[in-house]
Amino acid sequence: MIGFNKPFVTGNEFKYIEQAIGLEKISGNGEFTKRCQTFFEKKYGFGKCLLTHSATGALEMAAILADVQPGDEVITPSYTFVSTANAFLLRGASLVFCDSSADHPNMDAEHLKTLITPKTKAIAVVHYGGRGCGMEEIVDLANKHGLLLIEDAAQAIDSYYHEKPLGSFGHLAAFSFHETKNIIAGEGGMLVVNDSRFFKRAEIIWEKGTNRAAFNRREVDKYTWVDIGSSFLPSELTAAFLYAQLEALDEIQKRRKHLWAHYYDLLFQLQQAGHITLPTEKPGNTGNGHIFYILTRSLQERNALIDFLYNRGIQAIFHYLCLHQSPFYRKLQETQAPLPNAERFEETLVRLPLFLELSERQINFIADTITAFYTGESS
Repeated sequence: MIGFNKPFVTGNEFKYIEQAIGLEKISGNGEFTKRCQTFFEKKYGFGKCLLTHSATGALEMAAILADVQPGDEVITPSYTFVSTANAFLLRGASLVFCDSSADHPNMDAEHLKTLITPKTKAIAVVHYGGRGCGMEEIVDLANKHGLLLIEDAAQAIDSYYHEKPLGSFGHLAAFSFHETKNIIAGEGGMLVVNDSRFFKRAEIIWEKGTNRAAFNRREVDKYTWVDIGSSFLPSELTAAFLYAQLEALDEIQKRRKHLWAHYYDLLFQLQQAGHITLPTEKPGNTGNGHIFYILTRSLQERNALIDFLYNRGIQAIFHYLCLHQSPFYRKLQETQAPLPNAERFEETLVRLPLFLELSERQINFIADTITAFYTGESS
């Protein structure tokens, strides 16, 4: 079986974990945490970076920093993972779901315009598959209406929108280092704080609502409870693992982009024949080879293709179920306008295996098998 994902290990993870243990501090905010945070701040020009135990935790921190209150509206895409919405719902927000674009799972800026009301507090965009949303329009909308802009960049490490790194557009951004991402730590995430207004409070929320980080820098003579917060820090063992990955980032990205392009080239003829639709490529929107997906023509065809591939030793999977149609959200909101583009991606999107150790020969086999499904020719 060619599995959908296989975590990649550089080999230095074990060395750095051993070093972290030798430093006799394996709880959070130690030497390796600082190395990782500094890496992102220097490489991408991000504001203050804080490692978290997950991207979910980073989004929950963002919701606290946004001061979301009951009655505030937060606009998110429907075609996303539940963490994007949960973070704001936990603060009492009313969720407003935006449709996807016609040609990409990302949020549709034209639909977004119609959703902004006097109650809107924030816009949370998701860069699906490491491809940026239309950030010029979305940034302009946020500025025009005085809204906070939060980027769910969980899948978007080392992705760029017109040469500007994703995660640097919003006031706040969240990244993921889950084992399915390009750069991994098993579980792990990071909050990026690009607005200096939030620097001090972010660190306090990160440290369980205390000013312990300031105490560790000897800026205060004792630390105490000064705000709400939670235990958002990862351990130093997680940070040590992550740092080994960051050292190999350029190598990892080069390989993943190559594999992504190989899929595209092999499957292009099927798109030309009208059998499938490939991911949209737009100038200036530089992806990171995170996800390679195809779109089928119907739900029935999608399910049949997944079964066909599985029976031939290939694990291909669908992705999100639209949040606006979920059983939980329907308890909160009995009526919801259809979001036709998001619903189409829910029904027709298939993700193909993509991981660092996947070979060109395996991709050839996967592409041949998909071709056989549509043409009836034996692969």
